[in-house]
Amino acid sequence: MGTQPLPAHPAAPRLDYAFTISVTLTRATYLTPSFTGQDRVAVYAASGVVQGLINGKVVPMSGGDWALKRADGVIDFDARYLLELDDGTPVYLQNRGYRWGSAEAMERMKRQEAVADTEYYMRVTPKFEVPAGRHEWLARHVFVGVAEKTPGGNRIHYFVVR
Repeated sequence: MGTQPLPAHPAAPRLDYAFTISVTLTRATYLTPSFTGQDRVAVYAASGVVQGLINGKVVPMSGGDWALKRADGVIDFDARYLLELDDGTPVYLQNRGYRWGSAEAMERMKRQEAVADTEYYMRVTPKFEVPAGRHEWLARHVFVGVAEKTPGGNRIHYFVVR
């Protein structure tokens, strides 16, 4: 094994870029310290855009993220909000995932400062609910999101797993 990479597995999935969601978030409300020893952080989706295989917007104030900050410093996301596609289709989105990094990088993100995406890990696994019709493919595939923390929000690049 050593430092040589393992050969590709024949069942390895292929990831194809699908779209990016850039979302602006409201000021965070911190429930801290929590009686459980973990902290809860609530933010709402104030606005945003969807660009790629689907295009549209984040419906303002249609939901948000109620992240749990674990004792080990990992932020455990539970975000839920609505999208409205350019053709008027409403889409319910639920993102679960994690963000972690050095204490310094996490503190800078908390202060809404720019932090290079190489300084932290931020990934999500979304699920979509859509009306019957042309966008059903969103609810029939598994996606992985590679996320970036931006000052005032998040930018998430979604890839469909083939």
